[in-house]
Amino acid sequence: MSQSIEFSGVTAIAKANVYFDGKVVSHTLKFADGSKKTLGLIYVGEFHFDTRAAEVMQIVAGSCRVRLKGEGGFKEFATGDNFRVPADSGFDICVDSGIAEYICSFEA
Repeated sequence: MSQSIEFSGVTAIAKANVYFDGKVVSHTLKFADGSKKTLGLIYVGEFHFDTRAAEVMQIVAGSCRVRLKGEGGFKEFATGDNFRVPADSGFDICVDSGIAEYICSFEA
């Protein structure tokens, strides 16, 4: 079951952020206060992302496994779960089946 989440008063960027030959795709939302979020899909596979800003990843549909930089093993996350990634760090994310949908909130 997915979560229905709506955002009001945003600017949506139509050009997609496409990674790993289209296996990870997101769109950016910009808010009046200067903050931004991305809404995205992650298809089956294992992917690595580096972070500049700290971010919170909220899983809104599906499931994934995540290993933060410096940690030994993967942790499971499903619909309704979230995890935080520190600034100047990184993480590996793995989707074993289906599609994981997420909201990534960037912290200032």
